[in-house]
Amino acid sequence: MNLKNLTQLFSFRDLRNVGMGLVVVLGGLALTGVTLYAHETGDAQLAGISAGISLVFVLLILVFIVPPLARNAGREAAQMNLPFEFTTGGAVMLVLIVVVGFSAWNTGNNLLFLVLSFLVAAMVVGFFAGSICLKKLDVKMRFPESIFAGEPTQILVSLGNRKRLFPAFSVVADVRGKERERSVAADELMAILPHRIAERLSRPPTVRRTLGHFAFVPRHETVENKVEYTFPYRGRFLIKNFELSTRFPFGFFRHRRRLPARETELIVFPAISPFNAGLTEMPLDAGRLTSSKRGVGQDLLALRDYQPNDDLRRIDWKATARSRHLTVREFAAEDERRVTVIFDRFFVNEETQNLSLRDRISAEQSGKAVAISERFESGVALAASILAHFSDDRAEFRLVIDRDEIDFGSGRGHLFECLKRLALVEPTNNNTEPEAQFERNPYQPDDSHTFYVTAGGTDSLPAEIVQSLKIIRF
Repeated sequence: MNLKNLTQLFSFRDLRNVGMGLVVVLGGLALTGVTLYAHETGDAQLAGISAGISLVFVLLILVFIVPPLARNAGREAAQMNLPFEFTTGGAVMLVLIVVVGFSAWNTGNNLLFLVLSFLVAAMVVGFFAGSICLKKLDVKMRFPESIFAGEPTQILVSLGNRKRLFPAFSVVADVRGKERERSVAADELMAILPHRIAERLSRPPTVRRTLGHFAFVPRHETVENKVEYTFPYRGRFLIKNFELSTRFPFGFFRHRRRLPARETELIVFPAISPFNAGLTEMPLDAGRLTSSKRGVGQDLLALRDYQPNDDLRRIDWKATARSRHLTVREFAAEDERRVTVIFDRFFVNEETQNLSLRDRISAEQSGKAVAISERFESGVALAASILAHFSDDRAEFRLVIDRDEIDFGSGRGHLFECLKRLALVEPTNNNTEPEAQFERNPYQPDDSHTFYVTAGGTDSLPAEIVQSLKIIRF
């Protein structure tokens, strides 16, 4: 790794702090040796001078070394499965115990020993009571079929207490997981660092989402809470495990217990909104002419027996009651025109372009959405809204991203398949083959309305392709 690559991961301030830290630590060790030597030789003046300089070095260590180490240690501790941690109140209580204990030992005052016994008893009782509170608890949660970004989602969380004697008090249930499979800077790290080091640094952080707070769970009972949670952005959330925590009874400790969970991938679909005034020129009347062929129109063509893949909304309940068999309605096709939505994911994120590699990694590890661009997200939401509109109109539609495409289809299941792809799409800086997105294989250019959702221009596309597109810029 050369110096140029080193500057991408470390700033001048970081290198300065590292150098200063080494000087302070080595200087402190050297002064310790000088102090010991002066003590053994009986040189009181040298021992006093070295001891004074050592105190200065200790202050420098407290200022320049301890705070960064404490921040990193706190971040690492949050990822570790520690059974408990001190709260601010617990740290204050511990300091009081030390002060009162030293005073009682120094003075021999019986009243101070009595106060000390109360403080120690409160710490011991608080520790064991909180630990018992989290034992033999089970947590479950259920999500709806579809989750959309920016919309309140109802989540059903249940907490079961299997203890025979003790109830559970003030339990907070969290779900832990990862929002990405790789870090936002994984490719750059692989290019400048050895593979093993880059692989470790490119692991995405484990994030925690609070599901709810259970004030009281009786013994041998289960309590259910309906929680309303809003996912701010589209994407995936891979559930790893649950975490239960409590500060009961005095708040001196935060006890934690992690429970295994079946790995489940939650897909948050892009936000869907009605068409705005800027899209009034779109041919939204596509598929309104009735045909004698079978299709997804609105005019009834025939009745037939229900098949496993049929849409439940097409069941004719009156005909089902007469025939005593599930019967579905078949509709006449309309004008056979289809809708193709092509999403161009070429986008240069100006919001993060000026951030250094180190800043992006630090922001990601801190839980900030550094890869999110509001402009790109608006484009994804626009493509999702177009698909949802034509799905409501029972038209056939498909989504094309790069060279990957989904076949024409209709209905709620096909819409969710397209929205899942949009939920996971990410911007790219590579725009070498923009015309590859318009290869239609067996379909003719006039066989579908084609919406091209892009953040850039169409200068690199052939004129005949541009004329056949309904271009939407975001």
